[in-house]
Amino acid sequence: MTEPRDHPFVAAVKPLVDAMGGELMDPAQALPDDVVLSWEGEEVLAVRLPQLSDSLDRILAALERRHGVPLSQLDRKSKQDVVRMLEARGAFSVRHGVETVAGALGVSRFTVYNYLNRENPNKNNQA
Repeated sequence: MTEPRDHPFVAAVKPLVDAMGGELMDPAQALPDDVVLSWEGEEVLAVRLPQLSDSLDRILAALERRHGVPLSQLDRKSKQDVVRMLEARGAFSVRHGVETVAGALGVSRFTVYNYLNRENPNKNNQA
């Protein structure tokens, strides 16, 4: 039998798991919250997904790499764009998400909330 790490399915999903910050492991080591992946009816590997807070840190680091500078050095419009993208990805549903993003952007929590409200001016008025 092919070793699980050498299986073509593992090679195919590894870049995605790495990008998410997940961990590949043998299906026998899977915990109840892990995702066991099968290929042609055979359990090939398990994926342990990262905690949401770790995901936010990973997203912020990826944004810094994409922009080529620390997020705190971006101009106001770019920071607003970052907040909009983070909101779309659910960053503010993570505990301390606003504080984490504010720290990365070099702005106050109040400023992050203002950026969010600027995008959704009727959000607070919806019943």
